[in-house]
Amino acid sequence: MACAVTLAALSVPIHEMFAAGDAGGSASSLYAQSAAQAITGALGECGTAPSNGDDFCSQRENLSYLLLDARSRTMLLASNWPDPESPIPLGSLVKSFTALAYGEKHGFKYPVHLCRGTASGCWRPRGHGRIGLEAAIANSCNSYFRMLTHDLHADDLQPIATMFGLQMPDAGSSGPSLAGIGAHWLISPLALARAYVELSQRSDQPGVREILAGLAQSGRGGTGAEVDRALRHSTALVKTGTAPCTHARRAPGDGFVIAMLPANHPEILLMVRVHGTPGSHAARIAGEMLGRVE
Repeated sequence: MACAVTLAALSVPIHEMFAAGDAGGSASSLYAQSAAQAITGALGECGTAPSNGDDFCSQRENLSYLLLDARSRTMLLASNWPDPESPIPLGSLVKSFTALAYGEKHGFKYPVHLCRGTASGCWRPRGHGRIGLEAAIANSCNSYFRMLTHDLHADDLQPIATMFGLQMPDAGSSGPSLAGIGAHWLISPLALARAYVELSQRSDQPGVREILAGLAQSGRGGTGAEVDRALRHSTALVKTGTAPCTHARRAPGDGFVIAMLPANHPEILLMVRVHGTPGSHAARIAGEMLGRVE
């Protein structure tokens, strides 16, 4: 049974553990365990403390989340996931790995694209203008990824899926479905969370540096900006997504976010799903949860 503690029960401010934790794995484990206690405690207070306007309390019934220790890849918390190893559509969370697959096929040379908004199939009506890979990751630009996947097929994902332990897209799928548009690439939440941890540890490999830069930019001012806004002592690597709803109680879609903290050397990964909301709203809730960790 998880131990519910209040934030005041943490004897050392969790952001101070970074300085003490660089020397070995034990401090990293302490950081991750303390993060799990802080999140559990904050959610436990939702039913007892006076309302403070936090979205994560008001959305608690619609909220699912996973917390991983980014060093050991151990799952520390899992809430409201009937089976986090069961594949489901995860929307734009897959775009980082789509970009790697494109890079494998094109010598890791990524184009610049003119996003014209609705006219070119983007979620943002007025578009993003001229945009490269990093900004396309940060802003989850559908137009850019429609262009990027124009000549991609399911088989092109095989090397990346194998490298990162991901399930393969549906056989015969191609184009935008390989960028999480639709429901043709089902991945288990736990597998994708671990794949992001692996990605964060491969910054010296071709294509990865640009993707990690895009995830950092997402936190600073992209679709994941609500995460960094909630943090006082650090920044995060963030990717958002909106996917077809898989709940018994149907909604137009579910919002997802993955956030790894701190950005320069992740110690924890939080994946959040919020029923019936876009990914940007899931980022706000993830930010409120991670704000309790610092």
